[in-house]
Amino acid sequence: MPVAHKSKFDFALPECDGDVLQISELKFSYPDGHQALYGVSLNLCQGDKVALVGPNGAGKSTLMLHLNGILSGQGHVNVGGMELTHENLPIIRAMVGLVFQNPDDQLFSPTVFEDVAFGPLHMGLPEVEVRARVSEALDQVRMSNFRDRLSHHLSMGEKKRIAIATVLSMRPQILVLDEPSAGLDPRARRSLINLLRDLPISMLVSTHDLAMVKELFPRMVIMDEGRIVSDGLTMELLDNEELLEAHGLEKP
Repeated sequence: MPVAHKSKFDFALPECDGDVLQISELKFSYPDGHQALYGVSLNLCQGDKVALVGPNGAGKSTLMLHLNGILSGQGHVNVGGMELTHENLPIIRAMVGLVFQNPDDQLFSPTVFEDVAFGPLHMGLPEVEVRARVSEALDQVRMSNFRDRLSHHLSMGEKKRIAIATVLSMRPQILVLDEPSAGLDPRARRSLINLLRDLPISMLVSTHDLAMVKELFPRMVIMDEGRIVSDGLTMELLDNEELLEAHGLEKP
């Protein structure tokens, strides 16, 4: 983990060279001229589970869309030791498992099996390997019995699990989720929290659910107005009510 940015709100974290993810001085402006990112730098190491929090419009989603090249700004993004470039884009997209807030943006095939198999098929893998990866991914999200179900007939919680499986089948180095608990009832939310806790993969998760952050993520990064304003131990940052209030957050 990186040393936190120095401010009255910050707490020191151990050094991390970012062997899974390195973002350096990333800047981005939309075509209308609105600047969404102002020199963002962030490192994640193997096994890190990091919450990305902040008010709407802070730049969280914009940052996440840079991690597999959907958006491209100035600065550097490095995943697993590989620089994000146009030439490396297909490899990087397999390494970064991006899960959108709305699973209907990710599930478009008739059956669960076909949705989860889509990525491995387009990697050019042989059929036996594709089937093995689908079985592995569905087992990881505890949905093995749903392989022949129609994706659009599933509940929201089930769809979110299948959406996660669609990226796990690519065997990514990092899982990046946008508001995973949004729209879930308490039972489905609890089930998702347990799932994310048990997945043995590095994670960067954007969320407004600070109760989930408190329970699940040892490290929290706060963004506001296109900048990282604090990066530290979750429990310490959540105890800093002045910090939370300054950036539109409430203590859970």
